[in-house]
Amino acid sequence: MDDGPVPLHRLEVPAPHLLPFAIGSFDTIGPLSRAGFPHRHTFYEIVHVTGGTGAHVIDLSRWELRPPHLCFVVPGQVHYWEDVSDLQGVVILFTDDFLLDHPADRDVLRMLGERPWLSLSRADMADLAPLVADMEREYALGRPQFAAVLRAFLHVLILRAARMSGPGGDGDGPGSPRRADAVAQEFVRLLAGPGSGVRSVRSWASQMGVTVGYLNEVVKHVTGRTPGQLVRQTRTHEAKRLLALTDLTVRQVAGEVGFSDPAYFCRYFRRETGLSPSEFRRGSGALHHDYRIPSIDHPRPPA
Repeated sequence: MDDGPVPLHRLEVPAPHLLPFAIGSFDTIGPLSRAGFPHRHTFYEIVHVTGGTGAHVIDLSRWELRPPHLCFVVPGQVHYWEDVSDLQGVVILFTDDFLLDHPADRDVLRMLGERPWLSLSRADMADLAPLVADMEREYALGRPQFAAVLRAFLHVLILRAARMSGPGGDGDGPGSPRRADAVAQEFVRLLAGPGSGVRSVRSWASQMGVTVGYLNEVVKHVTGRTPGQLVRQTRTHEAKRLLALTDLTVRQVAGEVGFSDPAYFCRYFRRETGLSPSEFRRGSGALHHDYRIPSIDHPRPPA
């Protein structure tokens, strides 16, 4: 490997009204889905490996293929496939904006990206294989509201994967790695609830029966971000979701996410996203309309 810059791949969505999601086989998605050179993404990738030999290298960790596996690659991670042969499975690609219904999934995915390679038992396959097949079928058919159905399926897939991954470490005492991981994951789960972004970190710590300092420590250790950053992120994603998926006015959206002053909400939103609420809404048509990405659509048989 040379010392040049690592290529950065983007999920190409050629127009703002197209769906920031794709699912298919390695052949359908294309040769970059099994690229043998180090690269990174601006999007998430979940790979359900069902066959093949070789290895998958993620952030310098080498994982031998002994299918079935479930693999997670999050934005910024460097990965590539090494000496693979007869690679089979399903590749799922999506951007941050596809997670607006369930913003806390971003942090679950980040944690899964730290333990990216799950070997699947027979019971795990019984849980996952039909779900992945349902996602492929829903995407291929493109029926009304299929994007909403795909977002729901994806949410279930992420939660099931987190349950399979489980907390690490030994022991369950208050200072153990397992306890710290469990507290951090519980905080992330609670943030998925309605109205969670308007609550203070202190109120969350009180509800969970831990100190603010402990919550800060374990959440930062597990997720790489502070509880305050995650709360702001959740608040921002809820605002994005309301702007993209409802017809509420900007004033009404501000009220829904805890801002009494719409002007302050606009300043906050621009600081967090780089866009005004109106600019974001104009560019978020992908979540209003169920369109497909032509470059990776399955060809339809003639009528």
